[in-house]
Amino acid sequence: MPDIIDAWMQLPNERYLLDPMFDSLRRWPTAWKTIAQDNPGITHRQALEIFRSQGVSQVLASAWWCPAGVMISNDEVAAAVKADPRRVVGIASVDITKPMEAVRELRRCVKEHGFKGLRVLPWLWGLPPDDRRYYPLYAECVELDIAFCLQVGHAGPMRPSEPGRPIPYLDHVAHEFPELRIVGGHIGFPWVNEMISVMMKHPNVYVDTSAYKASRFPREFVDYMRGPGKRKVMFGTNFPMLTPEECLAGLETLDLGPEVQALFLAENARRVFNLTT
Repeated sequence: MPDIIDAWMQLPNERYLLDPMFDSLRRWPTAWKTIAQDNPGITHRQALEIFRSQGVSQVLASAWWCPAGVMISNDEVAAAVKADPRRVVGIASVDITKPMEAVRELRRCVKEHGFKGLRVLPWLWGLPPDDRRYYPLYAECVELDIAFCLQVGHAGPMRPSEPGRPIPYLDHVAHEFPELRIVGGHIGFPWVNEMISVMMKHPNVYVDTSAYKASRFPREFVDYMRGPGKRKVMFGTNFPMLTPEECLAGLETLDLGPEVQALFLAENARRVFNLTT
């Protein structure tokens, strides 16, 4: 069994699973719909058992903060890290409209709980990543030596997708914060070539494949993975949207080869997020 690290997942709670914002996701025949219907009170242990049984050795679990407030708190994620520190790595979330509170909360998550990144979703806030409200957090991520994670590409929920476009927004950020390790989630579709272009241009920009099954990776994306992007792409699920098993189905058809597959499934995430083995 190869070593597998999931670069983007959530340990969901009922508040998150059933929020009306995600009605569009629950229309699809995915794990999200099944869990929301059958087990909305899913525990961290139950969720992690799904990952263990499907061969994932470590997960980067994201908190969620949106304009209406907390959906998955940093403390909930911290509790999961404390309960299973070898398997769970915390990714913080903050209220970007309150810059000093956000910086202090991020610092607390990293220094007290060992979190390895910050995730902010531009579509959730209606603000592209080159908006001034992100900038204090970028500086703090550099100082703390952690990754900044965001979604690139279209928004699944019924929100405008424009903030997820890599060019010009993410390109601006990478120019102004060249030391910042940036991980764009969800491939970047329909702007896949824009995302590839930004990664080829900027040494510290990466992407994960969360929310996409291997069988749905665009051809140009697979070509990039095999070639110049072999150290740039990480595996992810976006659980509870998809399970690892669903995301990995058809991986063998991509013909990545042993080196690229190992980098994709674990080694790139281990390096970018400074994970211990």
